[in-house]
Amino acid sequence: MIDENLLLNHGAKRVPFSKGDQLFREGESALNFYQVASGEIKMNNYNEDGKEFIQGIFSIGQSFGEPPLLANVKYPANAEAISDAEVFQLSKEQFLELLSSNPKVHLKITETLAKRLYYKAIMVSEISSQEPEHRILRIIDYLKHVDKVDGKFTYRLNLTRQQLADLTGLRVETVIRATKSLEKKGELQIKKRKVYR
Repeated sequence: MIDENLLLNHGAKRVPFSKGDQLFREGESALNFYQVASGEIKMNNYNEDGKEFIQGIFSIGQSFGEPPLLANVKYPANAEAISDAEVFQLSKEQFLELLSSNPKVHLKITETLAKRLYYKAIMVSEISSQEPEHRILRIIDYLKHVDKVDGKFTYRLNLTRQQLADLTGLRVETVIRATKSLEKKGELQIKKRKVYR
């Protein structure tokens, strides 16, 4: 999202994380801007029974955790490395300075946040009222749109069945049954255990 050189010129550090490392925890104060340089990061919550709900998965070039940073509130979720990763970390003060001196970057951040808000609104509606197959198609179509992939069965979903379950509030068994049903209906293709839309 933000050019690496621009981040580095404003004082960002490239910080390594191992798979499973926590970048921040729910309830902590937001002090830094984060952007993925390599690997993948997820933002998640756990319910009282320990079931994970994934808020989002972020890969190279994507930023995360900006709303609490800009709103001066505590993180509503955890951030955890899904794989070994490196993340650009920029202090809040330096991040705000970067935005002030780069209106195009500021606009891009605003656009990204607006898209995430739109996605959250859709997912809240989906999780509360829609059938599993519909939920799965909506999340895949959203990710396909974000990745700007066109055409039937050209988008390969790079999520595990567990991650898809955690994103949609479903059980893994339900995701497996629903994806098989969607394949029979011609909505998806499954090749070598990977889902294509």
